[in-house]
Order: sequence, then structure tokens, then C-alpha cells
Amino acid sequence: MAETTLQLTIVGAYMIVATAIGVVAYRLTERTAEDYYLASRTFGTVVLLFTTFATLLSAFTFFGGPNLVFSAGPEWILVMGLLDGIIFAILWYALGYKQWLVGQRHGYVTLGEMLGDRFGSRLLRGTVAAVSLFWLFPYVMLQQKGAGQAIVGLTDGAVPFWVGAGGITLFMILYVAVSGMRGVAWTDTLQGLVMLGLVWVAVAWILAAVGGPAAATERLGTSNPDFLALGGGLYTVEWMLSTAISIAFGVAMFPQINQRFFVARSQTVLKRTLALWPVLVVLLFVPAFMLGAWAAGLGVTVPENGNVIPAVLNEYTAGWFTAAVVAGAMAAMMSSSDSMLLSGASYLTRDIYRPFVRSEDTTADDEERERTAPAEQTDRREALIARAGVVVFATLSFVASLYAPGTLVQIGDTAFGGFAQLAFPVLVALYWAQTTRWGMYAGVGGSQLFYLATVFVPVVPGSYLGGWSASVVGMVLGLVLTVGVSLATSASPGEDATVYSVSSVESD
Repeated sequence: MAETTLQLTIVGAYMIVATAIGVVAYRLTERTAEDYYLASRTFGTVVLLFTTFATLLSAFTFFGGPNLVFSAGPEWILVMGLLDGIIFAILWYALGYKQWLVGQRHGYVTLGEMLGDRFGSRLLRGTVAAVSLFWLFPYVMLQQKGAGQAIVGLTDGAVPFWVGAGGITLFMILYVAVSGMRGVAWTDTLQGLVMLGLVWVAVAWILAAVGGPAAATERLGTSNPDFLALGGGLYTVEWMLSTAISIAFGVAMFPQINQRFFVARSQTVLKRTLALWPVLVVLLFVPAFMLGAWAAGLGVTVPENGNVIPAVLNEYTAGWFTAAVVAGAMAAMMSSSDSMLLSGASYLTRDIYRPFVRSEDTTADDEERERTAPAEQTDRREALIARAGVVVFATLSFVASLYAPGTLVQIGDTAFGGFAQLAFPVLVALYWAQTTRWGMYAGVGGSQLFYLATVFVPVVPGSYLGGWSASVVGMVLGLVLTVGVSLATSASPGEDATVYSVSSVESD
């Protein structure tokens, strides 16, 4: 009982620290949408790097990934620790850099705004937001599911799943209501640094207890010889490449990640950050996943529906340290979830409420909008809508987490695939001036319908051509439809290809 109390105290202390940071950020945040959602586009290299990094440190990373390695072998390190680090860095430059240039010139806050303005289409703007919110739902649910499981494992079942997941959900709602992007980014930076340190201390502690990395790997080879052979079982070449591509392209379209393409202070910051990204990914993912692999050779027993990281820490480290690591992992989940809820609120208010409820004309200039709706009144109304949306969204995802089937990896992989369908149409639109509104409708709609069918319709295959995932096939379909339909159609009234002509924007 005393150890459980200590563990919960550590988790609670972290929440208090995060809340204090959020309150300070709130006091410094201006009452404008750009400052609340994007911190007035002022992030430097360290904050941008770690807020993007910590936003991805989810239950999928700390619990789902090590669990997969524990059961199937360490090749997952190649998927998440290497391939994704490289692919996403390339996307950060190819997609994020151009998006930053466009955002700097036109002041966009969301991806939907950027696309809707270029193609003069409320429907496209709303569709992108609706698709994003749809796939965001299972990923928020994943964080709540992971948090509930972590609390159960941390307390040996003394605290039930629903209490742990519900408590984290309530904290996230309150935190997002108080803190905007600035507070989220500051806590993200703290969380990223803490987690890097804790994971490496955990590795050093466990390896010292078992005789070093060579001894741990030897025991793994003895108990699970297949784990030391590249490929086989789950890890076919097609599966590994499909998963890496789907996750990396999906990450680029996640609202909470995609909006970070808008917030860099300068091009120098953006380029420096993308260069450091693969290094940071390797520094965290490799040790975290290797803990899962070594645990398989050490004979660690993982409770049913439990997670391997808390189990191996409980076996070889002190209770207070286990609590600290799990608290850090939960903090990582919260850093993902609060960013998701914040970005979700911006998509809801700016891309659905404004154009469809408030009937904002996407082509109207700012002066006309001021005449039709005073800015202060509009901001108050939108703030209320955003906060109400956060409460409803988080509550529904919490309820779903209580009943959702599937592992953390399955849930996360499904959401990544859904977001990945947006990537090629967006890339084509940014770089090809001949892209048309109908091409975007076809690319976004066609790939989403195909992928939804593979997820929800049993008779539609989930893999093709020897093991390529439906997500990758859908991405290729989206690319073909976007280009093909654009070639077959003409620009519609309201389209403006010059919106993305930003080569003359100054770098700093």
C-alpha cells in the first residue's frame, strides 16, 4: 500500500508541475486565435524539436511498441526507430517547409484553411477537418486506454482501469482549457528531456542487474533465437515498409503535428529541427524498444492486458523508479493528448463552425468579416465552442476506450493509415499549380473511402500484392486520383494557384 501511494504521488506531482506551467503560459498568452493555437509562430529550435517529439511520445510509443517487440522481435526498431525517423524528416522538409512558407504569408492556422483558400472551397475545408477529427478520435482513445493500463500495472490493480483513464481524461480537459500552444510546448520540452533521461537510466539499471548488454542479448538468443534473425514471422519486407511509410506520412497529417509546421520562428529553425529529428528518434526509440526485446529473454512475466515496460522495471529496479518512468510515459501520453485536443478544437471552430455554422465566406476579406461579426464577440463565441468540443470529444473517446477491442498497436496503426491518405493530395496541391478542386475531391474522398472499406468492411482485403498494406495502396490511389482528375478537369471559379507561390518569402 505504501509503495502504491508513493507511485501515485509521483504521478500526481507531475500533473501539478504541468498544471503550473500551463497557468504561467496562460498568463502570457494573448487572447487571439493565432497565439492560442500557434503561440504567434515564435518557436525556436529546442522548443519546436521537443514539442514535436513529445507530442509523438504516446501510448503507441511507450507501451504498444515495446509490447510488439516483446512478442514478435526487435525489428520494430527498424520501422519506428530508423525508417520513420528518416522518412518523416524528409516529409518535414518537403511538406512542412512549403507549408511554413505559405502559412507565414497568409496567416493560416489549420490545414483546412490553407486548402480551402487555395481551392476556394468550403466543402474541401470542412472535409479535411472532418476526416482529421474522425481519425483523431481513435488516437486520443489510444492515449486514454494506455493511461488506464499504465495505472493498473503501476498499482497492481489497486486502481481500476476506468479510474486511471478517467482521471487522465479530466486532467487533459482542464489543462487544454487553461493552456494554449505555448503551455503545451513548454511542458512538451520538459517531458521530452525527462523521458530521454529516464529511459537511458532504466536501460543502464537493468543491464547492470543482468550483466550488461551482451549477457542480456545472449539470454534473448537462447530463449528466442528467432528474435536475433532479421525478418520472418510478422516482419516481412512488405509489412515493414508499409508500416513505416503509413506511420511517417500519417504523422505528417496529424493535426497536432501538421500545425507545428506553422509555428517555427524562421526557416533556419525549421531546417535545423528537421536535421536533428532522426537523432532524437533513435535516442529514445532504440532503448525503449530494446527493453521490450531483452525482457523476452529475461523471462519477465507480463500480466494479461498489461505492458512489458512496467513489468520489467518492477522486476529489476526500485518501485519509486518504476513509478517515475511510468509517470513520465503517462506525461508523454498527456503531451500527445493535450496537443490533439487543442488542434482538434482549432479544426472544429475554424474549419467546421466558421464556414458551416457561422457561414463564413472563405473568399471574404478581413474588413468585411469585421463588419458582419465583431472580432471580440466572435472570439468569445468560438472559445466557448472550442472548449465544449474538447469536453465532448474527450468524454466520448474515454467511454470508447472502456470498450474498444484491439491492442494499442492496432488502434494506433489504423489511425496512422487514415491520416496518411491525406498526404499525397496535400503534397500535390502544394507543388503542382495545375491541381484542381475536383482533383482534390477525388484524391481525398477516393482514398478515404477505400481505406474505410478495408477497415470496416470484412470482405475488402487489408493487404495487397504479397503483403502491402491497404493504407499504402490507398495512398497510391489518392495520388493517382488527384493527378488524373486534375488533368481531366479545369480550374473552378474561386481557385487561386498563386496562393502557394511563396518563393519570394524572406527566410528570416
